[in-house]
Amino acid sequence: MPRAQVIDIDEARTRDAEDVLYEKTLRRLSKASVEKHWEPYTDIPWDDLDFEIDPDDPRWVLPKMDPLGAHPWYRAQPEHVQARIGLWRQAQVCKVGMQFENVLKRGLLTYAFRLPNDSAEFRYVYHETIEEGHHGMMFQEFVNRSEAPVEGMPLAVRVLAEIVPPLSLVAPSLFFFWVLAGEEPIDYVQRRMLRDGSARHPLLNKIISIHVAEEARHISFARQFLKHRVPRMPAPQKFVLSLVVPPSMKLGVLLILTPPVAMARRFQIPDQVMKETYWATEPSQDLISRAVSNVRGLCSEIGLINPVSKQVWRLLNIWEDGKG
Repeated sequence: MPRAQVIDIDEARTRDAEDVLYEKTLRRLSKASVEKHWEPYTDIPWDDLDFEIDPDDPRWVLPKMDPLGAHPWYRAQPEHVQARIGLWRQAQVCKVGMQFENVLKRGLLTYAFRLPNDSAEFRYVYHETIEEGHHGMMFQEFVNRSEAPVEGMPLAVRVLAEIVPPLSLVAPSLFFFWVLAGEEPIDYVQRRMLRDGSARHPLLNKIISIHVAEEARHISFARQFLKHRVPRMPAPQKFVLSLVVPPSMKLGVLLILTPPVAMARRFQIPDQVMKETYWATEPSQDLISRAVSNVRGLCSEIGLINPVSKQVWRLLNIWEDGKG
């Protein structure tokens, strides 16, 4: 048998094995969605007195993990002012999360529309869509009860987001990287808040706990999808994708981790304080870089780190030498 034919047979066997493993993973994730899931209006006691939102409650004070929370200007404010700023920040994050998940659900359903019968992807995509629908309701309910007039994503980003759902058909790998751009940063921050006790209000703690538990499956699916698809892409497409991923991640992490100018205006936060806390200091840049570190590692694993793309990560200040 010619050597080239032997190689083709080996590659086919490898791909068949990878396909089987991928489907088994999706069926396992679907099973987990059936066995452990939450309903926002039955599993969260919104009307319990302990879960009531008081904007002056000191449990809303920003933790020192948040760049603003550690700034001397913020720490010098009266406690009730710190609390109101902290509540506004949490409501803003929830609003961005709701908007992101709205776009995600539309993209997932667009992708599922053309999947064949008995597709493991179809079933899991629908499980995720349902869970993201619950998250969107949960986040918006928090925003409504906080009474914070947050708008979430800037208008330009909301307009740009309308092109994302169709990408799940024409460029599915890019779409699922955009999924990770929205999911990984908030997951990183919320896990830290649960670990260090920063989510002190019981309502916030409950919302974060539910979101982290279910989001773990969503992130796992996106990562498995990309591990399955990207290595099979033609080299030119992989190269283009390698250049698009870093700015996508930077945009996602900025939307989640940095507040809009409206917050500074509302609470009369000096421009210099905003600059020092969210854009120009090493701790802020370190937080942003760490929040995308898992995706950076994934890119390295599936062949999307090359001399050119590495420079893009570095130019955007989201690369860590020795960790990419």
